[in-house]
Amino acid sequence: MPEKILTAAFVKTAPPGKHADGAGLWAYVREPGNGFWVLRFHVHGKRREAGLGSLKAVSLAEARAKAAAARAEIAQGRDPIRERHKQARAALKADSVFAVIALQCFEARKSELKGDGLAGRWWSPVQHHAIPALGRLPVDEITARDIRDALAGVWHKGDVGRKTINRINVILRYAAALGLEVDLQAPMKAKALLGKSRHEPEHIAALDWREVPAFFASLAEPSPVNLCTRFLILTGVRSKPARFLRLEQIEGDTWTIPGDLVKGLKGKTTDFRVPLSREALAVIEQAKAHERGGFLFPSAKFGVPISDMSMSQAMARRKMAARPHGFRSSLRVWLAEATDASHEVAEAVLGHATGNAVSRAYQRSDFLEQRRALLERWADNVTGGSGAVVSLAARR
Repeated sequence: MPEKILTAAFVKTAPPGKHADGAGLWAYVREPGNGFWVLRFHVHGKRREAGLGSLKAVSLAEARAKAAAARAEIAQGRDPIRERHKQARAALKADSVFAVIALQCFEARKSELKGDGLAGRWWSPVQHHAIPALGRLPVDEITARDIRDALAGVWHKGDVGRKTINRINVILRYAAALGLEVDLQAPMKAKALLGKSRHEPEHIAALDWREVPAFFASLAEPSPVNLCTRFLILTGVRSKPARFLRLEQIEGDTWTIPGDLVKGLKGKTTDFRVPLSREALAVIEQAKAHERGGFLFPSAKFGVPISDMSMSQAMARRKMAARPHGFRSSLRVWLAEATDASHEVAEAVLGHATGNAVSRAYQRSDFLEQRRALLERWADNVTGGSGAVVSLAARR
C-alpha cells in the first residue's frame, strides 16, 4: 500500500487499521479516535518499531516531531528504543537512593504491620541506624562493607543491630522487585564481617509460680494499678490489652480482646477470647468504681488507661526484679509443672500460635473451655488455694 500523508481531521475519525503518514510513521487505529502511534525504522541491520504514544494523548504534529527526533538519533547510529530505556534507568537511579527506596518499602508494607506501622517499631531501626549512613547511597551500589560500617556501633548493643540488618534485607529485596540490580547477599555478607553479636537477650524477670499467691495477696488495696496487676496475673494476657480493658469487651464470663490489641503474626488483627475466672470477674466488679473515660483501669489523665511503666514501677518500688510481663512466664511454668494440659492448649492460654501454617489452617479451635478450666484452677492457686495437679480429662 503506497504511503500517504495523514491529516489531523482524518486521524480523529480514521477507521480501524494501520495508516501511514510517511517516513515510517504510522497510526495504528483500534476504533475511531482510539489507537497509538508507531515509528518503523531499521538500525544496526534490524527492523524495529517504537511506540510514540496514544492517538488521544499525542497529536499528529507531536507524533511527527517525536518521529523526527528519533530519526536524528538513528542517523547517528543510535537505537531510539535503547536510548529511551537508558533514560528511564537513569531517571530511576536518581530516585533509587536508599532513603527513598526504604520509605517506599515501608509504605508498601504498612498493611502487614500492626496498626499500619504507626507505632514505628518497624521503621525506627531504619530511621535511626540505616538511613544516617546509607540514606544517600544508590541501593544498587550498597555493599556488605557499607552495611557493616553502618551497624558497627550498635551490632553488640542490644537487639537493634539484628533488627536493622533484617530491615535492610527486606528493603534490598523490595528494590530488586522494582528491577534494580542490588546485591541481595550484602546483608548476609555484612553479618559475616560484623561477627557474632556479643549481645545476649535478657528475659523479663518473673516470679516462681509458687511465689505468686503471696504477691497476689499483697495487692489488697483496690487501686487501679493493683487491680490491673491482679487481672493481669489471673488472665495471663499481655499488659496492653489488660490496661485497655473496657466493659463492652466483656460478655458474660468471656472477654474478647479486639484484634488491634492482640500481638499477632505479620500484622494480623484477629480477636482473641479470654475465659474469665470467678476471681477475674470479681476484680472487674471492683474496677467498675474506678471507670473513667471508658477504661476500667484509668490513669489520672482523662481518657487514658494506666501505663505499663506505672505497673512496673510499683513492683520496682518493692525491690522486686520481676515485672508484670513475667507473670505470663509464671503461668506457663505452672501449666507445665502442675497440670496435664497439652502443649497446644497451654500455648493457647497465652495466645501463642503453634504448628505451621498448614496445621493451623485445619486446627481452628481456640480451646476456650479447656482454657476456662485451667484459668479457674490458676485463680484457685494464686488466691491461696491448692497447687496440686489438675487433670483436664477428670474435669471433663
